Amino acid sequence: MERFQKFILLPLILTASLPGLGFCYSIINGPTNATVLAGSEARFNCTVSVGWVILIWLSNGNPVLTVISSQGAVETSDRFTSQNYTSSNGFTSELIIHNTRLSDSGKIECSTQQPSESSFAFLSVQVNGSLFIKNSTLTVKENKTIEIVCEALGWAPAPDITWMTNDSFIDKSRYVTQHSQGSNGLHNALSILTLTPTDTEILTCLADIEALLNPQNATVAVIFVNSTIANDYSKDSRSTWVIVLAVVLSLVGIILLIIIVAVVVRCCCLKKKGSTYQNEIRKVSAEKKKDGDLENRQRHGSENQGYIPEELWNTEQIPRIDSLPPMSSKFTVPAADLHTSSVPKVRPQRRTDYLINPKKIRNVTLV
Repeated sequence: MERFQKFILLPLILTASLPGLGFCYSIINGPTNATVLAGSEARFNCTVSVGWVILIWLSNGNPVLTVISSQGAVETSDRFTSQNYTSSNGFTSELIIHNTRLSDSGKIECSTQQPSESSFAFLSVQVNGSLFIKNSTLTVKENKTIEIVCEALGWAPAPDITWMTNDSFIDKSRYVTQHSQGSNGLHNALSILTLTPTDTEILTCLADIEALLNPQNATVAVIFVNSTIANDYSKDSRSTWVIVLAVVLSLVGIILLIIIVAVVVRCCCLKKKGSTYQNEIRKVSAEKKKDGDLENRQRHGSENQGYIPEELWNTEQIPRIDSLPPMSSKFTVPAADLHTSSVPKVRPQRRTDYLINPKKIRNVTLV
């Protein structure tokens, strides 16, 4: 693109530089030096007298923008644009460099292609890196010396490191700063402050470069602890821990007690429920057995528990009867008595005489 731009500008340059054509103009005010942060805009102004024909802007010797009086600005890149102002005294062209980079640093030149008619300035693009202190709070006991480290990373150029305590600058003899450069061309810095505090104070590490309106800072609070206060603090801490431990153990004990009571109640309920179930089963079984016995009794009759068979009577307790004299096998019956009677036979009556020492008689009655 640069070759193409030079090819376009060459005829214009030759035309403007031809002698005898009556071109007579000069640069009234040239650009001035600028320092900006990377990513921001850089602006340069160049004012030429009336009658000018062509004005060329160059960055590190390379044409980046051309302004022709008859055509206006010829822009070849979105990063390089211009704004034009016309007055009775002359013409002013403002070069605007967008999204500046470290590579843009260098010489910015305004040229009218007239002999000895060019003016230049320098652009410095700087990078604002990071700054931090590892510890934001430090506790220091009496008569103890500490080292506080402040680190700056990714700066261009290397930052200037200073320290402050309670809004007052600390003497440079109390800290050491080391600079180094990374592979990406950016700079790092490491500053170590040695301090023996006698009171609580706020320390501030400052990193500054020209492009910054205000230095970047990082702070740390140094808390000074007296030995007596430290002992009291340790005792209070132990007491606090003892109280906390007692409360925690109490809560744990209460929770365990609740769990144990719940388990016992649960077991009792389950046991009672199981016992009730078994009793119900036994009750149902007994009722079924009772119904079965009742059915058998209805079917086979009731048993007389007081009945004793005659065969089992104790004959020894029955008074014996003297044996009768033997009967003759032959006996005579009157003929008149041998006739058949139609009178129904009469069942002999049961003896009603009761035995001596009678026994209980069990009779079975079938229904």
